[in-house]
Amino acid sequence: MLKQNVFIQKCLLPLAGLGLALTATTQLVASDLAPNYQDKNGDLVADTPQDAAQWVDPDTLIFAYTPVEDPAVYAKVWEGFLQHLEAVTGKSVRFFPVQSNAAQLEAMRAGRLHVAGFNTGSNPPAVNCAGFVPFTMMAREDGSFGYEMEIITYPGSGINKIPDISGRNLAFTSPTSNSGYNAPSALLGSEFGLEADKDFEPAFSGGHDNSILGVVNKDYDAAAIANSVLKRMLAREVINDSQYRSIYTSQTFPTTGYGHVYNLKPELAEKIKEAFFTFDWEGTALQKEFKNSGEAQFIPITYKEHWAVIRTINEANDVAYNCN
Repeated sequence: MLKQNVFIQKCLLPLAGLGLALTATTQLVASDLAPNYQDKNGDLVADTPQDAAQWVDPDTLIFAYTPVEDPAVYAKVWEGFLQHLEAVTGKSVRFFPVQSNAAQLEAMRAGRLHVAGFNTGSNPPAVNCAGFVPFTMMAREDGSFGYEMEIITYPGSGINKIPDISGRNLAFTSPTSNSGYNAPSALLGSEFGLEADKDFEPAFSGGHDNSILGVVNKDYDAAAIANSVLKRMLAREVINDSQYRSIYTSQTFPTTGYGHVYNLKPELAEKIKEAFFTFDWEGTALQKEFKNSGEAQFIPITYKEHWAVIRTINEANDVAYNCN
C-alpha cells in the first residue's frame, strides 16, 4: 500500500496545477465495470468466470497492438514475440492489424481478440467495456517507464506558448486517447481556459503519427501527441527535429498496457503472462523498434495502481464509459 500511495501522490501533484482536486482514495476504489462483469476481489478488472463452461480456449490466439501508428509497421516488429507466444502457449497466433482504437475495443468485446496492447487512454474503456485484463507494460532497463504528452507546432507558426493556440486549430488523435485527447483537454481547459470549438478549432487525426505528420506538413497549427511515438519516428528518420517545436511537456504517464481478455481458460492466461515475462529481447525487431523510446523489458503492472492517474484525468473530464 505504501508503494501504491507514493505512486499516486507523485502522479497527482502535477495534476493539481490543472485544477484536478480528486483524491487518490476515490480513484483506487471506484469501479466502472459493465454489469456483465464481476469484480469480487476489488482489483477493478473483470474476474475470470467461475463457471468453466464460460472459459475460452481458442486454437488460434489473436493479438493486436494499439494503432498508434500504421499497423503495417508493427506486423514485422511483433513477429518474433508472437513466435515466442506460440512456443509458450502451444497455440497458433495471428497478428490483427487494427485501424482504430474503436475497432480494437469492439474486437475484444465481441470475442475476436484475445491478447492485446491497448494504448494508455484506451485501457479504461477496454477494462470496463471489453473485459480487458492488463498485467504488463514495457519499461526501461532500470525499471522506469512511461511517456509524456507534448503539444507541438511547426517553426514559424506564431505559436510560442499554449495561449497562442487561441483562434487556431489543434489536432487530437481520438477521444479514447490519454495524451492525444484527455490529458491535453484537461490542461487546456483547467490551466489556460481554452475550450475546443469555442477558443480553438479541434481536429481528430486518428493517430499520433498522423498528428505529427500533420504538423510537419502544416495541415495542423498544433497537435497533442505522445512523445514516445515522436521519438520512434525521429529514430526511423520519418521526420527530423527541425520540422517541429514543442511548446508543452506533461508529467510522465504509463504507456501501453498489455493483457488478455478476462474469460480465457486460466491455464492459458497464465501461459500468456509467462510468454511476456520470459521473452528475450536481445537482437529482436521488438528491441530495435522500442529502444528508440527507451523500452527494454516487460514489467508486471496492475490497472488499479498504475492507471490511477489516468482515471483521475478521465473523471476530471467527466468521461463516461458507454458499454452498450
